[in-house]
Amino acid sequence: MATSTFLSNAKVLIGTSSASTTDITDQVFSIQFTPAFDALEKTAMGDTARKFVAGLGDHRCTISVYASYSASESYAVLSALVGVAAVYIKVNPTSAADSATNPGFELTASQLFTMPVINSNLGELATFDIELQGGDYTVDTA
Repeated sequence: MATSTFLSNAKVLIGTSSASTTDITDQVFSIQFTPAFDALEKTAMGDTARKFVAGLGDHRCTISVYASYSASESYAVLSALVGVAAVYIKVNPTSAADSATNPGFELTASQLFTMPVINSNLGELATFDIELQGGDYTVDTA
């Protein structure tokens, strides 16, 4: 059986559109990108099992970043996106170009509703978690 080893080193771009992004890869230490759809039941009389179709998308992207308050760092970039009508994010498994083996997972018109401004513990690096909600999910392989 074929196997492969994947060492996590995702590339993370975020902004208001695909043409206006900032690379925050060096500030991210954890990311979870979860495309999801509502399950709509379509079971009919005579069916012997429940059947479903995909409904509306309910996609989520949770990012854990190191807190930095310098210009062009995590706080400056992300705080400018809180409450913006549309946030764009693209995550690739590696820093290589988009391809079938390094797809770019994208959310367009997503929302960032909240963001902690500080989360500190004595003797630890300060971090905060954000969650992007909704938007249109696509996969870029070219």
